[in-house]
Amino acid sequence: MPSKSNSLSWVYLLGALLCLELAGPCIVSAQEKAGSPASDPSIVKSVGTIKSVRPDSITVSAESGGEVTATLSSTTKILRVSPGEKDLKNAAVLQPQDLQAGDRVLVRGQATVDAHTVTALAVIVMKQGEVSAKQQRERDDWRKRGVDGLVSKVDPAAGTVTISSGGLGTSHNVTVRISKDTVLRRYAPNSVRFEDAKAAPLSQIQAGDQLRARGNKSPDSGDVSAEEIVSGTFRNLAGTITLIDATNDSVTIQDRISKAAVVVKISGDSQVKKLPPEMAQRMAARLKGDAGANGDHASASNNGGGQGAPPPSSETRGSQQGPGANSAGGPANGNGPPDFQRLLSRLPNSKLADLAKGDAVMVLSTQGGESGAATAITFLAGVEPILTASPNRTASSLLSPWSLNSGGESEGGP
Repeated sequence: MPSKSNSLSWVYLLGALLCLELAGPCIVSAQEKAGSPASDPSIVKSVGTIKSVRPDSITVSAESGGEVTATLSSTTKILRVSPGEKDLKNAAVLQPQDLQAGDRVLVRGQATVDAHTVTALAVIVMKQGEVSAKQQRERDDWRKRGVDGLVSKVDPAAGTVTISSGGLGTSHNVTVRISKDTVLRRYAPNSVRFEDAKAAPLSQIQAGDQLRARGNKSPDSGDVSAEEIVSGTFRNLAGTITLIDATNDSVTIQDRISKAAVVVKISGDSQVKKLPPEMAQRMAARLKGDAGANGDHASASNNGGGQGAPPPSSETRGSQQGPGANSAGGPANGNGPPDFQRLLSRLPNSKLADLAKGDAVMVLSTQGGESGAATAITFLAGVEPILTASPNRTASSLLSPWSLNSGGESEGGP
């Protein structure tokens, strides 16, 4: 799957491709042209990844679902572009034998009787290696220039959002500055994938939301000029497992926050971890210490709707800690907050079979769709000592929704 920026590039590239194919000057915008195939139902387009290649066809795993077979002919235009390009001026002409499984493609073609087969008029290609390299650069940039936390204030007139960002028992405010060029996106209510995030105005960001921004930071990291922002409203659950439904990949939790039974779906993008008892005990001891010293600031900020200030992502803290961080994820001198996300990333992934009825769990999830079922972003078991030590603590005070190893993040976003 592409990064969101690559997906947007296809819109412009399709428009450029149409201009190339049409006789005469192209006087409409790329975005307007991108919609023109809809006026001719026989012309279709498909974006996806090449699954297999034959001398006269390619099979594409389409973003929209399913597979599409595009037949190639001597008149099919095959053009290679670099990720992020918005026009074809630097495109290189390829031959069918240059196509490879894993390449990202946009296919424009003539529909056939079979809905899953098209006669390709043109194929725009982004080579797999170049896409991977761009995604890695984006991940590195999010690590280096990213900041995340809980929204405490939105000022539309000033174009700023204030977030509270911090680790266990600590927090600090960061002012995120928004300009006319800032890209604003918002997670879908039933998806944890970055590519499903939609463009959304500043007005949709509310206090209590979790937000991540990427941009240039001030020297003290208290101010960020955002180039890109993604936000969302996430749900916190903490309680015990009452039912495990392996057939439907779901778990029912008796949530101590809402006092209700909640069905949580486990998807391929969910991070499922189980804390070893000794780690859970160490975390509980740390939380007891923070509660005594700071009045359990993190839980006190969660009185409205179960939202809490998430710790900075492991990637953000890792870039701040540098080589001085110890193997436990915290600073080498042991004086700073432990990097809980890094600790989690080092634990082996768990499955439903590793869970049992009665297990204490903390879950950070989507809000859930019409069915009411939530989809787990991070599902953490083995947390009974933590819940005992800090019964008011919510999942988002420990678990960050931003995971660079999840399906969404692997595409270059948070």
